[in-house]
Amino acid sequence: MTLKWGILGTGSIAKHFAAGVQHSHKGVLAAVGSRSHESADKFGDQFGIERRHDSYEALLADPEVEAVYIAVPHTLHAEWSIKAAEAGKHVLCEKPLGLNTAEAMAIIEAARENDVFLMEAYMYRCHPQTQQLLDLISSGVIGNVKLINATFSFQMGYNENHRLMANDLGGGGILDVGGYPVSIARLIAGAQLGKPFANPIKVTGNGRLNPNTGADEYAIASLEFEGGILAQLATGVLLNQQNVVTIYGDKGNITVTSPWVPSRHGGTTDIVVQRNGGPRELHEVHTEDWIYGIEADAVATAVEEGQHEAASPAMSWADSLGNAQTLDRWRSAIGLVYEREKPGSHALKQTTSHRPLVYGRKAQGKMRFGEIHGVQKSMSRLILGVDNQPNIAYASVIFDDFFERGGNMFDTAFIYMGGMSEQLLGQWIENRGVRDQVVILDKGAHTPFCTPKDLDKQFTTSLERLRTDYVDMYAMHRDNPEVPVGEFIDVMNVHVRAGRMKIFGGSNWTMERFIAANDYALRTGQQGMSFLSNNFSLARMIEPPWAGCMSASTPEFRSWLTQSQTPLLPWSSQARGFFLPHVTSEFTGDPEVARCWFADDNFERKRRATELAEKHSVEVINIALAYVLAQPFPTFPLIGPRNIAETRSSMRALDVELSPEDVRWLNLES
Repeated sequence: MTLKWGILGTGSIAKHFAAGVQHSHKGVLAAVGSRSHESADKFGDQFGIERRHDSYEALLADPEVEAVYIAVPHTLHAEWSIKAAEAGKHVLCEKPLGLNTAEAMAIIEAARENDVFLMEAYMYRCHPQTQQLLDLISSGVIGNVKLINATFSFQMGYNENHRLMANDLGGGGILDVGGYPVSIARLIAGAQLGKPFANPIKVTGNGRLNPNTGADEYAIASLEFEGGILAQLATGVLLNQQNVVTIYGDKGNITVTSPWVPSRHGGTTDIVVQRNGGPRELHEVHTEDWIYGIEADAVATAVEEGQHEAASPAMSWADSLGNAQTLDRWRSAIGLVYEREKPGSHALKQTTSHRPLVYGRKAQGKMRFGEIHGVQKSMSRLILGVDNQPNIAYASVIFDDFFERGGNMFDTAFIYMGGMSEQLLGQWIENRGVRDQVVILDKGAHTPFCTPKDLDKQFTTSLERLRTDYVDMYAMHRDNPEVPVGEFIDVMNVHVRAGRMKIFGGSNWTMERFIAANDYALRTGQQGMSFLSNNFSLARMIEPPWAGCMSASTPEFRSWLTQSQTPLLPWSSQARGFFLPHVTSEFTGDPEVARCWFADDNFERKRRATELAEKHSVEVINIALAYVLAQPFPTFPLIGPRNIAETRSSMRALDVELSPEDVRWLNLES
């Protein structure tokens, strides 16, 4: 096949790639898009491109373009990669894929949704030299890899106005060329461990930040992988260093003398092997192909074979996400935050694609809804827990995705992340202007601050963090049996009458105290508790994960919930990963999972869920969530995805309809 390329952007890297396509076997230059006619014409003249567009939008609308090379500055990668995918174009995005992990995740999701190929353009990964290096590592020629040294650094000459010195443009060495040593270290560590790549278990670093712009001038990182593999990495834009890769094993070492741009226009490159006590061995890698042409052909081949992502050693989606996460950790180690990532940034007031946020755009009728008296809004049956997002940039991508999938319920609490959870949710709601469209479930009065006075004080702080004058639903995070239940009802009714909370309930409350609270409310003519938020899942909770936790899974509790039709908002609705395939009776990865859920009856429930999952063509964890949704009383399960992939996975539970017989059978009742 011949893949028709559109070049989005006309800078120096675009010229390198265009020349590469001209020397490829499977690609042709179909069109170029720029922000001006003059630039597009000049580029078109240089490379003989007839179709020239004076906007990026026009390039993406061009029916002759099948694949787009994203060659704009770092801060525009996410926007135009997503728009290209939505236009049905295959995407090769110049590195870095995104400014951070959040953007990379959003780009990958757009490619998945629109069924297009996507690859991050680390061209050295496509060159045969890289495969030869992996073959040498895997063959054990230097024994077991112990240490990797990798550097990509250059001296650009100080120019405070250059994009590489602009923090707000993602300037500096780490994002521009630091990804190369990170990516090769992860690739080599993976080869040693028998994997396509490996992610570090520890990242530390130091760096020099420009005192005027805040961009990183040069930096170093230390990575630790499984198996005792270490890596020392260096990068920079204001410091010339020796740009080589050296791998040390217990039987020798390997040096790659030209790791990043091997044979730009074809030719021979060297990999030097020095075994302990042996002679120096020179392994030559020869190709007549241009490096950017090789990259273009790798994309064309993948598209021809119907692949959505590249295979190792080229950058797969998981590989790109791992690289982005490591770069984020490196930046965190040296205190580098881009202006666009800060809470007050104007950039975060827009979606990653820069198009308006559209509620339910991705739902396709899947989301289920319910109502709880007093909220006055239709509520998504799934509630997003917001205690897994490290910053506002990451949270915005996760929240946007959930909202566009039809989710409008968000769960937070006074104690989550030291208050940052409430702050992130409040900032996002304000940035998107969606307060009237979402339901906020907030919690407070956690032990030991579980008194009416503490509740009152915490709730006031929570409203400030959330940047709102009311919450739709408020739950006491714990109960305090030493306090008469009426005192809690009284203080929450003060806030209800003032309009600061619509309804309230209890989290981790016993059935008896919940009933007593509502009896008191009825006697005194006040609003009672409208919902309960205890643990409830297909797996029986053996021990609570945290002190003071309560389960509502017992037969007595389920009977009362069914009779009273009390809405339940269960946490750990999927048993904190117990139903994932890799969790077996021998699993030791998370001792908390074993402590809280491991029991013979639970493993039998998992076996039955596995059987049903095969029948419905879903994951076992989807059956576990579908079980919670299928109860004979109202349930609104909380989910806690750490990334978009986990959100997408949870949504598949909405495709499953379990019968009452299925529910009883899963719970070992038949």
